[in-house]
Amino acid sequence: MTSTPPASPAPLPLLVVDAANVVGSVPDGWWKDRHGAAERLRDRLPVYAAGGVAGRPGPVEVVLVVEGAARKVESVPGVRVVAAAGSGDDRIVEVVATREPAGRDCVVVTADRELRRRVEAYGAECVGPRTVRG
Repeated sequence: MTSTPPASPAPLPLLVVDAANVVGSVPDGWWKDRHGAAERLRDRLPVYAAGGVAGRPGPVEVVLVVEGAARKVESVPGVRVVAAAGSGDDRIVEVVATREPAGRDCVVVTADRELRRRVEAYGAECVGPRTVRG
C-alpha cells in the first residue's frame, strides 16, 4: 500500500505595506521624524498579521517596505521590514513580482495610482492606507 505524502499547507496571503505612502496619508507631523513614524506604523501591523486584512482571515505575512530616513527600521515579530536601496515603489514591485509561490495571494497597501497599476500587473490587489491606519 502506497501512502500519499501530506499536502503542504497553503502559503499565507502576503500583505505589502507602502510605508511612505501610508505614513504620508495623514498630516500628523510625520515629516519631523520619518523614522519614528515608520516605527509607529510597523508597531500597529502585527494585529493584521494575526487577524487578517482586506477580507483575508489571519494569519497573513506582513512586509513593510521602507525608504529614505526610515531605512533603518527593523523587523519585529509578525512584520518583516524590507528597506529599499532606492525607490520604495520599485522595491514594492520587486517584492510582489518575486513572491513565492508565483501567484500567491497578495495585497498592497498604497494610494499611489502608478504603483497600484504596476503591482496589479503582477496579480496583486490594492487597498488604501485607511486599511491599516486603524
